[in-house]
Amino acid sequence: MDGTARWAMPLLFAGQAQKEITHNEALVLIDALLHGRVESADLGSPPGDALIGQCWIVADGAAGDWAGQAGTVALWTEGGWRFVVPRAGLSIGVADRDHALFYDGTEWRAGAIRDDGIYLNEEKVVGERLAAIPVASGGSVIDVQARSTIAAILEALRGHGLIAT
Repeated sequence: MDGTARWAMPLLFAGQAQKEITHNEALVLIDALLHGRVESADLGSPPGDALIGQCWIVADGAAGDWAGQAGTVALWTEGGWRFVVPRAGLSIGVADRDHALFYDGTEWRAGAIRDDGIYLNEEKVVGERLAAIPVASGGSVIDVQARSTIAAILEALRGHGLIAT
């Protein structure tokens, strides 16, 4: 076996000459993937001003040095472009989207937790926290049971952090 099972990180062999090259290649890949962050997932061709260590998720229709690499993580290194094929479960923060993308084994999908809320199947289910809801008061007819129930609901929502206190 020349590489690790999941990320194909190069392995060292007994008696191997220039082990530092193999070891350094593995460290470059680890550096790109550990708590990963990419600049964008919307470029189909490499940027001209990439800095060493910057990464991108290659968009569909890739061209130039990225041709044939759609969906991979492109890493700019001192030796040029390195491409990492994603594995199911990989999650990477995307700078220009302000949220993470994760690879489900087939495609990149937006993460559930974003700055503007929590999403399930691309539908926002919890939004940004709004101003606190006041305790029920006033009215011409006071229903003690209804007020008690409303107060309990509001307290439960506050307790779960879903509404402001």
